[in-house]
Parts: sequence; structure tokens; C-alpha cells
Amino acid sequence: MDHPGTLRQLTDLRYTGGMTPLFNSSRLRAIEQAHGTCGLMEKAGLATAELARELAIDGRPILVLAGPGNNGGDALVAARHLKHRWYKVDVVFTGEADRLPADARNALDAWLACGGTTYSAIPAGTDYGLIIDGLFGIGLARPLAGHYATLIGQVNARSAPRLSIDIPSGLCGDTGRILGAAINADHTLTFIGLKPGLFTLDGPDCAGIVHVCDLGVDAINPATPSIWLTDAPPALPAPRRKNSHKGSYGSVGILGGDTSMTGAVLLGGGAALLTGAGRVYAGFLAEHPPAVDFSQPELMLRTAKTLLDLNHLTALIAGPGMGRSSHAEAIMQRAIVYPAPLLVDADGLTLLAENADLRSQFCLRDAPAIVTPHPGEAATLLDCSTVEVQADRIAAALQIAQRTRAITVLKGCGSIVATSDGRCFVNASGNAGMASAGMGDVLAGIIAGLIAQGLDALDATLLGVYLHGAAAESLVAGGTGPIGLTASEVAREARHLLNQWTA
Repeated sequence: MDHPGTLRQLTDLRYTGGMTPLFNSSRLRAIEQAHGTCGLMEKAGLATAELARELAIDGRPILVLAGPGNNGGDALVAARHLKHRWYKVDVVFTGEADRLPADARNALDAWLACGGTTYSAIPAGTDYGLIIDGLFGIGLARPLAGHYATLIGQVNARSAPRLSIDIPSGLCGDTGRILGAAINADHTLTFIGLKPGLFTLDGPDCAGIVHVCDLGVDAINPATPSIWLTDAPPALPAPRRKNSHKGSYGSVGILGGDTSMTGAVLLGGGAALLTGAGRVYAGFLAEHPPAVDFSQPELMLRTAKTLLDLNHLTALIAGPGMGRSSHAEAIMQRAIVYPAPLLVDADGLTLLAENADLRSQFCLRDAPAIVTPHPGEAATLLDCSTVEVQADRIAAALQIAQRTRAITVLKGCGSIVATSDGRCFVNASGNAGMASAGMGDVLAGIIAGLIAQGLDALDATLLGVYLHGAAAESLVAGGTGPIGLTASEVAREARHLLNQWTA
């Protein structure tokens, strides 16, 4: 019997610089065609059976759902191997034998030849120790409804652990979008390479713990992937020399904070300080700005106009709490021509979307530019709906990056970092505790603080996004949140993690 290939958890997959390649469906089909069948279904089914034996609750039967295509064939191979190892296996087959692809039909015939039977519905009254989902793989292109939606609902309602083959049925492998209904898996065993949809939008909720088996296929060569997963700290700031001073670590300016919105600037400025910027200046648009931040008195507070008169800033943020007044437009105009890396967030993004002159000037900047929209702001930049943005987050981020000529962070579950030359990075860190006010302000401050310390704009963005999510994960692991997790807590934990990583 052939070995199925190398079976690993996601944490064992990190490549150089904390990046793991991701493969969309078209790339995976090309890889499969280049290698021929190569017994891939048999290897996939065997790998599934091996993982199933680790996950199944001892002594209980295993339920296998086999769909009408090759994903169902993988499930039938797994069922056969489990039966050979004396497991009681019930197979629910939802396809038609005469319409199966050739390899899947062979798998069905082999299952029946070894004494297996099939059901059209889940047998009543059985307490299963594992459910294997092999209904649909990455080829699914239509929303699931009717019988399949009902079946998926029945599976999700059961207490048995669920293992999905290649991808949870109903989840789009390219986008992470649920196609009508989807299995909520506890584990997903994916093949050849990781799929982007497992890590963004609904993917993390559906996939559970991700494992991968390469099936003996080299997915990296000959072409270099254009989509990557950031699942470990990428490039880090250089270790600090003893012979250094505050000027060695740059100066960040943050513009925003119109009346009643000054907290956004204070949060962003505090995060830049906590993650290592040597000096941070907060410039307010409010008519009566605060004179001092007593919780963070190291911040140097002034008006937006006087901040822009400084000539030594090494990173600039524009937008948090800025509003959309004529005053805000004038400040944005000056920020765009300031000769330092510029990060635009929040109201600054709306100003760019609504003012063609500002947008044109922004696209012509020589210094690096970063934009950090949430899905609603991304929809404004693209003149579309939020639903359209979320339907394909990777495509939306790439489109914004190309239109603005800026590194783009599309925030959300599985934040997307895209570049104007077509590269894309899906962030693996973070949790639901980050769904609270001020998190975007803190992210902006972290990224700017890292740029101020000498990281180039892309490295700082990738590290900042990963660090931001990792800090939230660390807090929750230590018992803080996810309910009630605050942005300021994340900023302080980011400092702690960054010092650990650079020690």
C-alpha cells in the first residue's frame, strides 16, 4: 500500500519568514493535471482514514458522507480503509453511481466489493464517534439548498466530532464564502496545498483545525505562489544596540481627532509608542484639543497643522477620527505630499474615495503608501457594496491596491494584505475579541511604529497585522476576553510579544 504523503498540522508548515503558500482552485487543478491522477484519490482516502483513527471516539461507529464527485470518492476510499481496520462504518452516498467520475466510481465499487453498503440518509439512533464529510470539495460552484442544506444542518447539529475532506462542504476554497450552507468542521484535512478560503471570511469558523497532506506532490515548483499565509512573525526589527537614543527609532505623526473623536488618535499614537517608535506626535483637528494624555503623557500633542510643520517624521498616519470637513480635506492634502511613508485609515479613506483630486495626488506619491480599510470602507473605495467586497476579499484587496498604488490591508477575519504588483497575504492570527472599537486605530499605530524603526512598508504591514492578531490571541489564552477585549489591552500585549520575538 502506498503511503499517502506527508501529513502535517498547519503549525508544521511554516516556510521562510513565517509564510506558507496558498493555492486557489485553478492553480490546484493545474498541479493535478501536471501530475496526472498518480493514485491521488487512494492516497487522499488513506490519509483521511489515518487522521480519522486519531480523532474518532473509541468504540463508536463512524459516519462517512460521500458526495457525487471526487470528494465523495476520497470519502469512500477512507471508509474502505477504516472498515479494513475493523471500524463499523456507515456510508451515506448522495450521488448516482453511473454519473460518478471514473476514480470515484472505482472507489464506490471497491467499497461495495469489500462488503460495504450505502444509505440515502443518516441512520437514526446511532451514536457516532466521528463524522467524515466528503460531500463536496473545491469544485463546488453553486449554493447548496434543499436536500444538501438539510443534510448539512443535521450533521452540524450532532455532537460527534466532524472531519472534512479537503475543505468543509459548502465553503468556497478561493474566497471563504459559504455557498448556501456549510459543514462546521472540527478538523479539515486538505490536500496538496492550503486553500485561501480556509483562512478568511467564514473559513476559520468552518474549518476548525487545519491539517494538510501533500499526497507526495510538490506543489511549489515550478511556479512561485502569489498568495501566502502569514502564520508566524515575518521580518522583525533589528535588535537594539545599547548605543542608541530615541532618534534611532524614528518619529511617528498621527493626524485626526476632530471634536468628540480624539480617542482614535490617542489610541493609535499610544500603540506606536508601545511597539517601539522613538517619538510620537498626535495632531488634532478638534478646535479644543487635549493638552496632555494623562494615560500616555509621552505623546506629544499639538494641532494637525503644527504637526505637519515638522520635517523629521519617519512615518505618518492620517484619518483616525478625522471627520470629512473642509478642514479635514486640507489636512489630507498636506499629508499626501509629506515625504514620509503614509498610512491612511478611517475617515481618510472616505476622503480619498469622495475627492478625485486627493485620490489622484495620493496615487502619484513617491514615498510608500498604505491603506487599511474595513469592508465598508473598501466598498466605498471600490464604489460597490460591502456584500460584493466580502464575496471575494482577495480580489477586492488586490483591486484597491492596484487603484491606489498602495499596500492594502482589508481588515476582517483573515485580514488580506495586497500589493499593487499582485502579491497577496492572508493573515492567520486574531480572534473574535477584536470586534470592538479602536482596534483599527491600534493597528495603524503598530504599523507606523514598525516603519519608524526601519522596517520597509510591506514588512512593517505584514508584521503589524500579524502582531495585532497574535496579541489578541495571547490575551484570550491568558484569560482576558474574548468578550470585553479592548484595543488598548491589545496594544500593551503587542509590546510584550514584540519584545519576546526580538529577544
